Amino acid sequence: MVEILQNRRNERRFGVDPATGRLALGNWHLPLPRSRAGRVTVGSVLLAGGTLGFLPILGFWMVPVGLLVLSHDLPYVRRKRRRFSVWWERRRLRQRD
Repeated sequence: MVEILQNRRNERRFGVDPATGRLALGNWHLPLPRSRAGRVTVGSVLLAGGTLGFLPILGFWMVPVGLLVLSHDLPYVRRKRRRFSVWWERRRLRQRD
């Protein structure tokens, strides 16, 4: 049991954790609104803020986080995110070999 918990702590995950409903960004876990409208609003605001990435505090980091939040509710964005993650993992495994 302890080993399983330690492995979970060492995992680096990116996405919405289905068990808790929280956004996982590596070791950071941020709560998301429970309503679909709230999540779509948060994702859209993050995307809009990401377009202003040249300003202080706002940044281009907001674009992928916004897409990650939107992928929880929008099937088109979810498919694109999944394709990208599969491509990225295959590329990473090829470079390792």
